Amino acid sequence: MPADPCAPAGAGFRAGVIAVVGRPNVGKSTLVNALVGAKVSIVSSKPQTTRHRILGVRTEADAQFIFADTPGFQTRYRNALNQAMNKAVTQALAEVDVVLWLVEAGRFTDADQRILPLLPRDRPVVLVVNKIDMVADKASLLPFLESMSRQFAFAEIVPLCAEKEKDAARLPAILKPYLPEGEAWFGEDDITDRSSRFLAAEIVREKVFRLTGDEIPYAVAVTIEQFEEEGGLFRIGAVVWVERETHKPMLLGRGGEHIKRIATEARQDMEKLFDRKVFLNVWVKVKGGWADDARLIRQFGYDA
Repeated sequence: MPADPCAPAGAGFRAGVIAVVGRPNVGKSTLVNALVGAKVSIVSSKPQTTRHRILGVRTEADAQFIFADTPGFQTRYRNALNQAMNKAVTQALAEVDVVLWLVEAGRFTDADQRILPLLPRDRPVVLVVNKIDMVADKASLLPFLESMSRQFAFAEIVPLCAEKEKDAARLPAILKPYLPEGEAWFGEDDITDRSSRFLAAEIVREKVFRLTGDEIPYAVAVTIEQFEEEGGLFRIGAVVWVERETHKPMLLGRGGEHIKRIATEARQDMEKLFDRKVFLNVWVKVKGGWADDARLIRQFGYDA
């Protein structure tokens, strides 16, 4: 009989790519950061924070886990930006060894339902039921898990809270048997496939998401215009692009207070990540209609 493609393999060093998918704001980036042990993917309470596929790497003595953090699958809006994000999700599902599908404990929405047909049938899919700490009636968890088990032939179902380190730490041992045998893809100290320049742009964008109102983040892109090493520091210049002239004063704030706070908090995170001093300048510029312009989407680093 042919081998079951979803069955655990034998012993030896293992390495493989694990797609982390789910609807927006279900905790994918939080989980990836916890598994990697470093902030490689930005996080905020707002949906659609992640826009790119980002690889986070965790290396152990006998295995290397390459987690592909993906954007939340978009179902409400159909502009060029959201189409690019959905493309990142479908490509990730086509190119991986294992899939981690995140849903929220006690909630299975229409947005979750739309992801179900995208799950591969020829590779193991592990269901992660996140945010179990938010469920007031713990007795309701078991019926929810049972109902989810009828949705798909999952290799494993793992309830957890991604924000709790001990919960996330359970996953590598569960995932390891499903990875193919092979050599490591990345160096022992690598934690991501993305450049420092890319990570700097993402950190600035995260601060915009966290520190501004609901209207601004979805009309924002960040590019790095300067990234130079001077002795023991990085000199970085970032541009925050907005779609409308009316957005610019909202982002700057009175007397520039909003943009100053964004720059300060971004610089502090960069210094922690890069382990060196950072001199950061942040400017705000207007590029009308960029989120629905495929050419500008590519210019801003998205695979439109």
